[in-house]
Amino acid sequence: MNLEKLTTERRNQETMNLDELTIKDALKKMNQEDQKVAIAVKEALPQIEPLIQSIIAAFNAGGRLIYMGAGTSGRLGVLDAAECVPTFGVSPEMVQGLIAGGQEAMTVAVEGAEDSKAFGQKDLEVLGLTNKDVVIGIAASGRTPYVIGGLVYADSVGAVTGSISCNKEAEISRYAQFPIEVDAGPEFLTGSTRLKSGTAQKLILNMLSTISMIGIGKVYNNLMVDVKPTNEKLVERSKRIIMEATNCDYETAAAYFIKADENVKLAIVMLLTNSSKEAAAEKLIQGNNFIKNTI
Repeated sequence: MNLEKLTTERRNQETMNLDELTIKDALKKMNQEDQKVAIAVKEALPQIEPLIQSIIAAFNAGGRLIYMGAGTSGRLGVLDAAECVPTFGVSPEMVQGLIAGGQEAMTVAVEGAEDSKAFGQKDLEVLGLTNKDVVIGIAASGRTPYVIGGLVYADSVGAVTGSISCNKEAEISRYAQFPIEVDAGPEFLTGSTRLKSGTAQKLILNMLSTISMIGIGKVYNNLMVDVKPTNEKLVERSKRIIMEATNCDYETAAAYFIKADENVKLAIVMLLTNSSKEAAAEKLIQGNNFIKNTI
């Protein structure tokens, strides 16, 4: 295995004396390196846009978004998938994250799991992958066998495939219809891809899930109107969202929150259109779940 050509494995000439720096100087250096990440992601926006369009189309057709990766890359995919549930009120099945080695690998390294293409295929088979789904392989190195195996299988069943790598001309790009490559330069700490590479991947995952959810009506203005009020903080946030969306006072928002069975989007449509809960629900169906189409 030749890693010499991988940017993620090269030594950073700006941090060669890392072990001699004061804490203050190390912080400055690390911050300087981190600032390069957003610039690198900006250059990849033309690659990201068509993948988001495909995800929106898949969601509208009843398909799922499935991330898969190993180590940090896999954990980031699982994280993004998990956070879609409370943020956008979707089912856990709609956006899913697979990590080489399974649930155990979220907290401890599972040796060798990422080196098997067969494991990547098997995990997708267990999910019952179909041609309605989108599979996105995440690998900082751009060469993880587990991810490649998954992408090859996804392509064989007709699913849309995408990839996120932190090296140019990455191997996994050859197996994806929509490859995304970001080169933010060598890591602050040589080979530690949980740093700049992980940050780049997180920024891209934020874009993929958030903007795709906007595209299927999960957002009104810049408000997360399908939020699930699963704790006290989110209950209060839900009421604030109703207030912001309708310019009503707190008491009115709280009352309609209850009338709508704690469904924020429904409460907003009830207020904006002066409708009953049943009529508002019908308006949302007719409006393809977009609040803007009900008013």
